[in-house]
Order: sequence, then structure tokens, then C-alpha cells
Amino acid sequence: MQKKIYSMLLFVLCTSFISSCKKNYLESDQYFKDRITIEKVFKSKVYTEEWLAHVFEELKGENVDVASKGLTPHNFADDMYYGDRDRDFDPSKTELSYNMFKMGLYTENDKQSSWTQSYRGIRNATTFIHNVYMNTEMTPDEIEDYRGQARFGRAYLYWLLLRKYGPIPLLPDEGIDYTKSYDDIATARNTYEECATFIADELLLAAKEMEKLGMNRGQDGSARPSCGAALATRAKVLLYAASPLANGNTSSFAARLIDDAGRKLLSPDYQEEKWAKAAAAARDVIELGVYRLYWVPIQETGDEATVVPPKDNNFSGKNWPEGWANIDPAKSYAQVFDGTLQASGNPELIFTRGNNQDGESIAAMVIHQLPRSATGWNTHGLTQKLVDAYYMNDGKDAPGKDSEIGRGNGSNRLSGYVSADDYKLGKYKPLREGVSLQYANREPRFYASVAYNGSFWTLLNETLERNRNQQVFYYRDDNKGNGFNSSNAYWLRTGFGVKKFVHPSDTYEGGSAARVISKAEPAIRYADILLGYAEALNELSGSYNIPSWRGATYAISRDINQMQRGIHPVRIRGGVPDYPAQVYSSKVELRKTLKRERFIELMGEGQRYYDLRRWMDAPTEEALPVYGCNILMNAQERDLFHRPVAVWTLKTTFADKMWFWPISHSELKRNKRLTQNPGWTYND
Repeated sequence: MQKKIYSMLLFVLCTSFISSCKKNYLESDQYFKDRITIEKVFKSKVYTEEWLAHVFEELKGENVDVASKGLTPHNFADDMYYGDRDRDFDPSKTELSYNMFKMGLYTENDKQSSWTQSYRGIRNATTFIHNVYMNTEMTPDEIEDYRGQARFGRAYLYWLLLRKYGPIPLLPDEGIDYTKSYDDIATARNTYEECATFIADELLLAAKEMEKLGMNRGQDGSARPSCGAALATRAKVLLYAASPLANGNTSSFAARLIDDAGRKLLSPDYQEEKWAKAAAAARDVIELGVYRLYWVPIQETGDEATVVPPKDNNFSGKNWPEGWANIDPAKSYAQVFDGTLQASGNPELIFTRGNNQDGESIAAMVIHQLPRSATGWNTHGLTQKLVDAYYMNDGKDAPGKDSEIGRGNGSNRLSGYVSADDYKLGKYKPLREGVSLQYANREPRFYASVAYNGSFWTLLNETLERNRNQQVFYYRDDNKGNGFNSSNAYWLRTGFGVKKFVHPSDTYEGGSAARVISKAEPAIRYADILLGYAEALNELSGSYNIPSWRGATYAISRDINQMQRGIHPVRIRGGVPDYPAQVYSSKVELRKTLKRERFIELMGEGQRYYDLRRWMDAPTEEALPVYGCNILMNAQERDLFHRPVAVWTLKTTFADKMWFWPISHSELKRNKRLTQNPGWTYND
């Protein structure tokens, strides 16, 4: 009974927020009652752990990094789209469709749980940080470690707010005096630089607090932060702070993003050293020696034999980690995401919520990727721009790449199809008969990610053997229901589906989600840190001495060997040759190439939407028309099907109001010093 009472008190304290707290604190002796309760909670290890669990609960729901659109439409950008929930095809739909999202037709009331959850979690984490010292049932090392976990949780919640809303108010560490009036406790937005500096400093402190007991945590599947998770998040925060959106932004949008005193919240002053600090922070993660990219040994015989990339006179003749001679690049990449590995067995997973993303998890996303012939919803797909971004297996561009959007090199897309004889001879593995040669001889990550017309789905959890091992085509009037059908919305708008995250066993037979293998969310992955390291180094012209997290000093400069330290593992595991020397020698060319690498490597992981904004590429990239296959064509018109056309069902634009998410009117009313993001209205 006593435990139940304290658990109820704990829940009340953890779920209270500013308005209710202020009312409570104005009541007579309420502060002392709360203080007595807090002391009882934090003296107990069980209740202390429950309090910390409540903090991490706030990282779920709309605060997840990778999930389906019901939680975070930000997982969809110019790479991956969702075609369902579109009222143009189903007037009964009221949710935020992809077109509404891409056209900026959301409102100040959409997807606002993240603000409430984050500040609630921040307040509860602050209470934890200041009171966990009272615990009488934990060792000093445990107390220090738990404090570090709470500090990470608070910093991560601030990071999520900063990334989504832009500069936000930082609450005083000593807490808010709720005996004051609402106007007196109103808090203005801090600058982006202030926010990033505070978050980075807190993450550094959290890493040190977790160093002794939490160095390898996260590799145990606990979905709790580690020392490495704190350092990796810090590296991402500093990379964003160094990027053009927050570093030297002189745009008209930046001039209008101000606090209540007229102070600019995005710095117009460019500081190259911010890139050096971001590089040093990424190197801190690398030097830990805890994380590595996952790989699968080569399989030389059988139906699942490795499709070996062609010789490149470099990586092809060496074993991992110097080359790909002894690995299967396609499986090595695919199994990071498809559920083959859970969090405890994934060496490149730095931070994850595990399988706990609430409602629309990655498994739910997969259900919308599966074809109709597997009872999937068949509505999540890829754009032609993303499909074109994947390299050929020799590291060259695909013929005809980006020609429809004015970026082609004059080459034409390949014509022709895999013949029956080609397939028998294994000429274009892994392509099967009838597949366009546009998809032949692509890099391994292409086949692990893209469901092209005629791709092969194993669907091993299907009850009946005849329903497994299907070749799926997306022609109109396909007799399996996978192509365009004017009577419903369950067809791919571009003729390209998504294979990434799909396990060979996954199917949705009978509408049973149990037939989909659970997936661990890749919130922060080692490949992201490696590419961030190379990106930050590439932006440097000078040399900088930056302290490491342990106090030593790094000499940071645009060193090609160090940039390759970040690039080579990703390219090798992907089975793709190294960049040419002329790319490494040019800051501009390498910048462009690294952006493409992130586009490919991190597709569908919640990165692209924010990358485009931090690079200030969104006005161009997000506004380009979406191209894809001509899905109105049937199998007899297959040449026309494979000739890219502008997709009339997917709309695009970009406006200044789309740089950051709007702040809700209720928050603006509650906090009189808050200012709205430019492009959004607020009438008091």
C-alpha cells in the first residue's frame, strides 16, 4: 500500500507543469509538503528509478527520432514520402498528409506534444539532478551515473526542441519560483548559440558523470543513455551550430527571427572555429573505441550468395576494415535496420529508444512499405531524386541521373530489361527477369533500400509457401494489386517502394503486426558521427587546437587522412569505391559529395529534413518537383512506365515559415515573452 501511495505521488509530481505547479505553490505550506515527498522519493532507489523512467518517457511519442508519420512527419522529406492520409483521395482523412506537410499547410496546433513533453521532462530531470544526492540505497558511483543519465535526458529534450522549433527558452537550472506572477516568470527565447553551447556543455558533463558505469551501456539493449550517447549527441549539436543556418546567417528570415527585445536569435557572424569544435566532438566519439560499423561475412555459394562489387584496385582487394573483400555489403547495411540485430547486438547503435517509439513505430512504418500482395499498405515510397543519388557499383553516377531536374550530365537513362537468359546466367544479380536495366549494377545500398519495379520480396512469415518469394511489379492494373488503382489510395506515387527496415520475414498477413520483426530505432548511429566528422573537417581553412573531452588537445585542420577516417568505413561497408582525388582536393566538391553520402546512407532515419535546413538547402531541394515512374502505364507500356515524369500527386514548395515549426498559440499566451517563428501569426 505504501509503495502504491508513493508511486501515485511520484506520478503527480512528474506530470505537473508550469500552470498547475504555480497554483499548487500558491497554496499554503504546499512547498513543504512537496519537499517532504521529494525527500522520501529520492531516498528510495525504487522511486528514484521510477522518477528517472518518467523523464525518459518524454522521449517517446512525437519526440522520437525515427518513426512513422503519425508521430514524426519529419522522417519524410525529399527522399521518402507517404501517400496515405491524403484527403484528395479519401475525404474522410483528417491527419496531416504528406502534401500538407510539404506545402506548409500545417497549423500552430499540429504536432505540439513535443513542446509540452520536452519541458515537462526538462523540469522533472532538473528536480532529479538536484535531489538524487539524497539517496541512501545507492553507492556514490550509482548516484553519479543516474545524475548523468538525467542530465543527458534534459539536454536531449532541449536538443529536440532546438532542432524542431529553433532557439527556445532555457529554464533556470535552480528551477522557477512559482510564487511569482505569470508575467514575472515569463522567459524569452535564448539565441541559437546560447542554446547549443548550454546543451553541449551539459552533455559533456553528463558524459563525465556516466563515464565510470555507463561507458558501454546501450550495447546491452537497455535503451538508456551511455557516455558515448552523450558525446555523440554533443557532436551533432555542435555540427548543427556550425552549419550555415546558425553560423553566419544573414538571410531576411534570420533578420526577422528575434526575441521580445529585438535581439537576433541566429548569428549573422560566421565563425570557422565552430566547425573545428564540431570535428573535435565527433573525434571524441571515434577515439572512445566503443563503436564500429556492423558487417556480415561474405557468402560465396547458394541462393543468398553475395553480389560482389567489381574490383577497384583498392578496397576490393582488402579485408574489413580496410576493404570489402570478406564482407557482404548489402546484407551488412540491411541488417543494421531490419530487426536482424536488436539494440544489444548492434555495434554502431549509439543511442536508441529500442523498440519503444509508441504508436507508429518503425514496424508500423514497414507495414506501410510492404506491398499489397503481402497485405501491406503499399503507400510509403521513394523519390526519383533519391533513387538517382545511389551510385553505380563502380562508383560512377547512374546514366541519366537528375536529368529531369536540370542537373544531368547529358547522358541518357539505360534502356532494356533483364531477359530470361540474362537471369539464368546471373548476368545482372540481384535483378530478376523483366526488370529495367536502369536498376542494374547499382551499389549494394541501393538493393538494401529501394523497392524498384520488379524487385523481389521474400515475405517468409507468410503462412502459405505460395505467398512467399514474390516478384512485385507496380504497373497499373497489376493483378496482385500493387500498381495504380483509382479506387483506393494504396499505390506508390512514384513507382518506387522502400526496402530499408524490411526484414526477409516481414509480412502483414491477416493484418497481424506480429508478423513484422521488431526494429530498434537508430536515433544516433556511428555512421552519422563519421560523416559529420568528415563534413566538419572539410569546412576548415585554418588549424585549431581544440581540447578533447578528457582534457588532451586535438590539432584540427582540413586533413585528408582524417576526413577519410570518417568516409572510408562508410564507403567500404557500402561496397562503393573511394572518392576521386579531385573530390578530396576541393572543399566545394567534397561538401557536395558528403551531402549526397548522407542522403544515401541515412535515408529514412529522420536526418534529411533537418540536414536540408541546417545547410540552408531547403528552399531549393524541398521546392523541386518530385519525379518518379509513370505509374499510369501498364506492363505493355513498360518503356513509358520507366520514363520519369513529374508526379502530379506529390506537391512541393518552400516558404520561410517552414525553416522551423511554429510555436503553439497556447504557449505564446502562457509565456508573454515568447516570440513566434517568422511566417506564423499570433494574435494576443
